Amino acid sequence: MFDRPDSGERAVLVHLTLHSGPEDLLELKELARSAGTDPVHVVTGSRKSPDPKYFVGEGKLEEIKSSLSAFDADIVLFNHALSPSQERNLEKALGVRVVDRNGLILDIFAQRAQTFEGKLQVELAQLKHLSTRLVRGWTHLERQKGGIGLRGPGETQLETDRRLIGVRIKQIQSRLEKVDRQRHQGRSKRKKAEIPAVSLVGYTNAGKSTLFNRLTGADIYTADQLFATLDPTLRHCALPNNSEIVLADTVGFIRHLPHELVAAFKSTLQEASEADLLLHVIDAHVEDREATVVEVNKVLGDIDAGRIKQLEVYNKIDLLDNVSPRIDRDEAGAPLRVWLSAQSGAGIDLLYQALSELFSTGKIKMHCHLQADQGQARAKIYTCAKIISEHIDEDGTSELVVEIDAKHLGMLKSVKCERIG
Repeated sequence: MFDRPDSGERAVLVHLTLHSGPEDLLELKELARSAGTDPVHVVTGSRKSPDPKYFVGEGKLEEIKSSLSAFDADIVLFNHALSPSQERNLEKALGVRVVDRNGLILDIFAQRAQTFEGKLQVELAQLKHLSTRLVRGWTHLERQKGGIGLRGPGETQLETDRRLIGVRIKQIQSRLEKVDRQRHQGRSKRKKAEIPAVSLVGYTNAGKSTLFNRLTGADIYTADQLFATLDPTLRHCALPNNSEIVLADTVGFIRHLPHELVAAFKSTLQEASEADLLLHVIDAHVEDREATVVEVNKVLGDIDAGRIKQLEVYNKIDLLDNVSPRIDRDEAGAPLRVWLSAQSGAGIDLLYQALSELFSTGKIKMHCHLQADQGQARAKIYTCAKIISEHIDEDGTSELVVEIDAKHLGMLKSVKCERIG
C-alpha cells in the first residue's frame, strides 16, 4: 500500500498516439497551464493498445521516471483517461501524483466555479469520479489482512467513505434538482412572454464570453485560457428591429468531455437544449476549427440540442489575414454564418443584423388606441405583444406602439389598431 502523493506544480506530460491526433498534445499543454501547472517536459510515444497495468510500457515508464528526476517535476499528467488501477499502479511506480485527462479537466472546473450552483455541479462530478478510485488508494483505507492480530479496520473505513460519498452525492443532486426547477420556471416565464432564447455554445476558448459581453454590455470574466468561465449568465439583448432576446452564455466544450461533467452540468446545458437558436462560436484562426465544430456538435447531440437551429459565428478574424466581416447566406438568403471579431467589435453590427432577420419573421408593428375602460384588453396586449412605447392621456385613454406575432392578431379584435409600416 502507499500514501497518495500531493499535487505539484512542475508537470511531465504524457501523450501516446492511439486514436487521437497531434493537435491533442497542444490542447494538453493548454489544459496543464490552465490548471496552474508548469509543463516542463513532454513524453511521447505510440502503442497499438494501452498496457492494462500502466497504460504505457515498461520502457516508457522508465523514461517518465527519468524525466521526473531530470526536470525536478512532481506530477505526471496523462492526455488519456486512465482506469483506477492504472492510476494507482503508476503512482506507486513513480512516487508522484498521476492525473489523467478527466481528472485534469475536473480540477480546472473546480478552480473556475464561482456560483453556488457551479460549485455544486463540480463537486458532484468530482465525487462521482472519486468514488471509482477509493479502493486501495490511501494507506488509511488499508484492506484487512489474514492472521491473528493483523486484521485492520480497512474494509470498515472504506465502506464508511463510500457511504459518506454516496450521502453527499444524494444531497447535491437534491439541491441541483431545486435549482433546475427554478431555471425551468424562468424559462417558462420567458416562453410565456414570447422572448426568444439564444444560447452561446462552442469550443472552450473560442471567445463566447467576450462576444457575450460585447452584445449585452455585461462584464463577465474573460481570459485567453481554457474554461475561463463556467457559470451560466443570462442577459436581455435588444436588437435593431426593436425586438428583444435573452442571451445565455454556457460552459465551453472540449474533446472527450468527461461524462461526469456532462451529467453534472445537465441543468446548465439545458439552457442550450431549450433555446430557440444556438450561436455556435468558432475560433476562426485555429487550424483544426472544423474538428472543434464536430466535437461541439457531438456534445449538443448528447444533451438533445442537436435539433436546434444554429447560426455559426466565426470569431477572431482579427488574427487572420485578408478576412473581412461578412454574412454568409443559404440559397434562400437566410443567414448561415457571420464572420467577426468580438475583441475589436468588427462585424458585430452584422451579427445584430442576422439576429434581427432570424427573429423578425411574423412580427407586425401596430399602433393601438385603448379607452380607459379597456383594462382587460390592455392586459392581453401586455401578455402577447412586445410594448415599444405607451402614452396615457389625462382622460385615461392609452396610445400604444406594440410588436406582435401575426398569429396573435386575433387577440386585438376588440382594440382599435392600425398597422405601422
